[in-house]
Amino acid sequence: MGESEGVDALHETSPGEWRRPVKSRRGRWIIAIIVLVLIGIVLWHWLGGAAKKQHVQAQTVSVAKAVRGDIPVTLDEIGTVTPTATVTVLPNASVSGYLVRVAYHEGQSVTKGQLLAEIDPRPYEVLRQQAEAALAKDQAALGQSRYDFSLYQKLNAQKAIAQQTYTDQKYTVQQNVAAIQADKANIAQYALDIQYCHITAPVSGRAGLRLVDPGNYVSGSSSTGIVVITTIKPMLVQFGVAQNDIGKVTARFSAPGVKLPVTALDSSTNTPLATGALYAISNQMNTATGQTLMRATFPNDDQKLWPNAFVNVRILVDTLTNAVLVPTPAVLTGAPGTYVYLVNADRTVSVQKITIGPSDGTRTVVTSGLNAGDTVVTDGTDRLSNKAKIKIAGSKGSGSGGGSGSGSGGHHHHHNP
Repeated sequence: MGESEGVDALHETSPGEWRRPVKSRRGRWIIAIIVLVLIGIVLWHWLGGAAKKQHVQAQTVSVAKAVRGDIPVTLDEIGTVTPTATVTVLPNASVSGYLVRVAYHEGQSVTKGQLLAEIDPRPYEVLRQQAEAALAKDQAALGQSRYDFSLYQKLNAQKAIAQQTYTDQKYTVQQNVAAIQADKANIAQYALDIQYCHITAPVSGRAGLRLVDPGNYVSGSSSTGIVVITTIKPMLVQFGVAQNDIGKVTARFSAPGVKLPVTALDSSTNTPLATGALYAISNQMNTATGQTLMRATFPNDDQKLWPNAFVNVRILVDTLTNAVLVPTPAVLTGAPGTYVYLVNADRTVSVQKITIGPSDGTRTVVTSGLNAGDTVVTDGTDRLSNKAKIKIAGSKGSGSGGGSGSGSGGHHHHHNP
């Protein structure tokens, strides 16, 4: 019995004692598998990174050489087309009446002195006839007074009449002369009023839409007027120049015999519309915008400039000669500042800091950091880094390509050109 109970006790405790070693061995296997997976991941990243590095060792790029040349220095501004004259045509202040005729077509080009409209002239013709009748009456009175005065002169010489009578007749003649002069002035005024009834264009230009229809009563006090005429040729463009650039413009504008060319460009496509010259600079700065207004004049013979239209304005203020020029896409800005990727003789690139000057959009002036003949990367810079190897687009093997070659690339020390 005692032995049997001991065996039973052994059987009861054996399963628990054996389960603990099994769980321990299973944990070790799990840890080992995790370690192996981590090692595999590290090796995969390391091998993949090495392969990637090996892949980007030779980036395909486009290059160009820095050259010497001339480049215009321009200012780009926004301007408004402004006519040289905008005239609201009104009846003369001395006439008023019913509009009996409109002699122009809306939108028509008119010349100075051309008939535009006509006010009924008949009331002023009647007034002129009355003035002519008054003139005839006063002329007759003057003749009578002069005849009487001649008789009084003889009688006065004979002391046959009183001196007062002679003097009164003398002044009567003078009064009649003055009355005739007044009559003539009235006739001239009414003749002028009749002329004013025929409303003519005060300037040459383009007539706008009709503001008053025939049959309406019009006068010089009307605020709307008959029509608005806008001059088309020549045309002005008004634009502002920032205070930091005013000195560049005024220095050239004040030089004897110098005319600053100004180009007006379409505001949406930047297509040149007309070429003119700067002719006026305002005498003060606008404190709200920090700009000074300027005006340029354009012949506008083809009428491409339209009043009140917005245009882009490009004013030429100077021309830099024999400057070092590189394509604008080669110029980069980042942590080093302004720089280019300089192509070295061993087909690697170096980050070269530069100082730039004006640009015309296609080319940029390099004032320091490059010499004429140096080769720079113009395309493919987004994947480059310092000392990276490159392959020039269009090249075979290690030969020069794209007509650019490596040139005198490899200069690491540069002086101002």
